[in-house]
Amino acid sequence: MSGTIAPEIEARAVEAALGERAVLRGVSFALRAGEGVALVGPNAAGKSTLLRVLSGLLSPSAGAVLVEGRPLGQWSRAGLARAVALVTPDEEAPPLLTVEERARLGRFPHRGPFRPFTAEDDAAVARALGLTGAKDLAHRRLATLSAGERQLAALARGLAQQPRVLLLDEPGAHLDIGHQLTLFSVLDEVRKDGVAVLAVVHDLQQAAEWAERMMLLSGGRIAEDGPPADVLTSPACARAFGVEVRRHPLEGRALYTFSRPS
Repeated sequence: MSGTIAPEIEARAVEAALGERAVLRGVSFALRAGEGVALVGPNAAGKSTLLRVLSGLLSPSAGAVLVEGRPLGQWSRAGLARAVALVTPDEEAPPLLTVEERARLGRFPHRGPFRPFTAEDDAAVARALGLTGAKDLAHRRLATLSAGERQLAALARGLAQQPRVLLLDEPGAHLDIGHQLTLFSVLDEVRKDGVAVLAVVHDLQQAAEWAERMMLLSGGRIAEDGPPADVLTSPACARAFGVEVRRHPLEGRALYTFSRPS
């Protein structure tokens, strides 16, 4: 990506705490249109907290988040929701909603809760259901779904929102391997529309195969930021996870193995 392209979202020296515990310590980075970035790190590194700060759900104790060059405080709630969508694996919604109704909630930032749906809204919802493979679930109630199916419904809601920045916390959680492959192909598809995608991914091999860029969050800081091969084989990655990482080049891809230091 060219350095002259303005970031869709940017963190500048962001700090955040949960209670009295400091979680983020001076986090800085930028995401540009069409980027696909995997956020990795050990448990309790602050990955979910960072997504909450970026989406405006949690205010940083220091630093700033800018969306399209404007600080979060200058955005209305509806305006920010049109620009940034957050999808989490534990996302709550009324269990009697259908999958299609869940996806339609993603249109509220564009039209408000009381205005009738337009053809544009219907098209956005239909595309979201189609992309996620949830079209066959459209009339199922959320209470009848498996955890993986609910995850697809949450993703459909996020896509129907038509954001410029899509933040995902463990998007592959609860999904079988077939749906995981579909998920990451969906993320590649929305990137073609210029959407910047930041996804927390725990499967490091999967993260390396999908992302063009990887950020390692450790100790509340971005310890590494760059191509997945460089991040995963860095000393910082070995320290963060307490493992040895080996890269095995294969035709068209790379396989990583992880082991405890001997």
